[in-house]
Amino acid sequence: MTDHRAEEVLDLWFPDNGHWLDREAHARFWDERMQGGMDAVICERFAGLTEAAARGQLDHWAETPRGRLALLIALDQFPRSLWRDTPGAFAQDIKACRLALEGVANGAFDGLAPWEQTFFVISISHCEGPDHLERMRMLGILTDRVASRLKEPLLEMAERFRSQTARVTGIIERFGRHPHRNAVLGRLSTPEEEAYIATGDFPHVRKVAGEAAEV
Repeated sequence: MTDHRAEEVLDLWFPDNGHWLDREAHARFWDERMQGGMDAVICERFAGLTEAAARGQLDHWAETPRGRLALLIALDQFPRSLWRDTPGAFAQDIKACRLALEGVANGAFDGLAPWEQTFFVISISHCEGPDHLERMRMLGILTDRVASRLKEPLLEMAERFRSQTARVTGIIERFGRHPHRNAVLGRLSTPEEEAYIATGDFPHVRKVAGEAAEV
């Protein structure tokens, strides 16, 4: 097995380039990761690592807080690039969600930077299941914890972060799942879901750069 290292994931996903010192640079950090901007590098350099994570071969990373963060990215974010528009994009969501919930409970979450902690929130919100709405309501509290740590020049992004969690919570309240995945997963949509899908206005496609904080 190739000797994959957690540091490879962290160096890619969280560059030490001072993006947190400038609002627009930080917004570009988010848009690159949320809008498919990392697809090429993940497919070219991290396909084997993503597959190893999916097979459970990197589970030992979770023994440290930053290793857990790296494993979370490899399970929740990398599959969305490597297996985009296929069921494989979502196949690790349950494991990633459990990893994130455990990290919040055992304190691994606490010492991370706010933008790192946000990927715990994202992983928990991504995972569909019967307790999805319960988890989303819990995330309202967790999101407040993360947002409260943001300082200038990122302070105005705190409300956008809160509004994003609230928006996803509303979608799960309405549909009990993420309807935009229905076609990929071979699920039939309800008429209400079809109307929602037709708008194309999904939380994960919202741009951050140049956008004022939403209240």
